[in-house]
Amino acid sequence: MKSLAAFLRDRLAAGEPAIFVRVDEAKGSTPREAGAAMLVSETGFAGTIGGGTLEYEALAAARRLIAEERQRAEHKVPLGPDLGQCCGGRVGLSFRIADAALLAEIESAEEAARALEPAIYVFGAGHVGRALALALAPLPFRTSVVDAREELLTDLPAGVETVWTALGEAVVAEAPPGSAVIVATHSHAIDFAITQAALKRDDLAYTGMIGSKTKRAQFERWACREGLQRATFDRLVLPIGGTALRDKRPPVIAALVAAEVTTSLIKWRSEPPAAGDRQGRRASDGKTRATAAAGA
Repeated sequence: MKSLAAFLRDRLAAGEPAIFVRVDEAKGSTPREAGAAMLVSETGFAGTIGGGTLEYEALAAARRLIAEERQRAEHKVPLGPDLGQCCGGRVGLSFRIADAALLAEIESAEEAARALEPAIYVFGAGHVGRALALALAPLPFRTSVVDAREELLTDLPAGVETVWTALGEAVVAEAPPGSAVIVATHSHAIDFAITQAALKRDDLAYTGMIGSKTKRAQFERWACREGLQRATFDRLVLPIGGTALRDKRPPVIAALVAAEVTTSLIKWRSEPPAAGDRQGRRASDGKTRATAAAGA
């Protein structure tokens, strides 16, 4: 999926006209919020303002502007029976011809948004780690795959960063607050060391390790001997991806984990806990997961 900047860059290089469509107003029940946007050329488009009939009509309107060589337009769209929709809201759309100045604006906005995206660190570039990279790549996160085996850090999806290091604990230590840590390496010893480092922090949105309830018990015994406080185990998600499905295929595991991590990150961003509340809130979540794991 191309970003708006990449799409517009290609259109300008090819000398193709494109129209920037933006939701300026969103009242009531609407498919997208104000600020949602897409770019439309004669033969393609990037981005979305919500799909459905609203987007279909916007695509047609944008292409009419291109055909008529017009620079700007505005539409007020009631989302009701006339559009074959039942949302009941109202959307205000603006249309403008895309140029180099707009490209600079979009690039700047995408760079700023990228800097604010939560970070996800996938430790392990094996089958599950690579499947996780593919599942997470389209999501609005900064995903990094970390491994000591350089030969495995190739052919990963565009936008996924790679970290070649045997010191996974150091990567955990430098992760920004609110990050997610997913541990799925080729070694239980490495898994345990990285997970221990993550659990020593109380400001991560998610810490998960691949495995079973038996592996969880082994980790807890090992970590206790290493001096980790037992209360911190409630913050560990193990097994990752839930216990409702017993499917061990990497793409299925990755899809389940991507949904789980996304929920945790969005919750963290929308309701960031105070320092004193972090352990308590995640302890409550962790007990639920531990109970489910014990019954698996």
